[in-house]
Amino acid sequence: MDNKRKILTLKTINKSNVWELQENDIFRMWEAAERDADLKDNSRHYLDIIRSAFEIESIAVDKPEVIAKYEQRGFKVGIMKTDDSNKIKMGIKKRVIMRITDLTYENIRHISAEKLIEILDRNFGGGWDSIPQRIKDIIETGFDISTTTLPKDRLKKAGGMYEKKVDDGFEVLEIEKGSWVEAIFAKAKPAVEKPSAYVEKPDSREKNEEGDDDDDDEEDLPEERLYDEEEEDPFDEDKLTEESYRTTYDKEESDDLTLAEDVADDYDA
Repeated sequence: MDNKRKILTLKTINKSNVWELQENDIFRMWEAAERDADLKDNSRHYLDIIRSAFEIESIAVDKPEVIAKYEQRGFKVGIMKTDDSNKIKMGIKKRVIMRITDLTYENIRHISAEKLIEILDRNFGGGWDSIPQRIKDIIETGFDISTTTLPKDRLKKAGGMYEKKVDDGFEVLEIEKGSWVEAIFAKAKPAVEKPSAYVEKPDSREKNEEGDDDDDDEEDLPEERLYDEEEEDPFDEDKLTEESYRTTYDKEESDDLTLAEDVADDYDA
């Protein structure tokens, strides 16, 4: 993280890595670019990127009492040079991720599993299934997610799934549903070095023109399925009822049964 932040400039920030920065970083970067003619031509573009992660407000009335009000709201106040070469005071404040609707593909990898659990807990009502699919897709790009639903007295059984997940570094959110509890496990996925992939992409095209087969570079990115952890966990929780787990097991078993019946029908025919 520290190495990336040292090399970030206005020319290298994007809507993902800008989440690594804080308010003072923005002012320093902007000041460093003031002597660059590129700033005048592209300042609006840079501001659009910064606004994806920060609130920015120009301070028209430069009075101590006005600035104090901005600071009370959590803004850092500094001077920035605009595209018309004027220097004005600006208030900058990092956007707070509070709700699941605040999550994006750009910021999902810049929060911890603990923070994600807080966000889910703050927004929950009906459990994991109550989250819109588009939000689930965003979450799963940055975290391994698995769930299970068990009776309260069985959830934390020694040697069970709950204990294994916690020992493996997963954060857990428990949602009570009468005498049952839904447990949602979350663990950050390993970081993917996207900048390296983008740098190598032109080289890959050149090699392909010479006959080398590098077309699968982008297809090799891991795309893990939801509940993959559930598939590895043995379904042996003391022979609980079939309602004990709300996972893909029920669907898979049903599909296998249907397939077996279809084969039998074809054979009889």
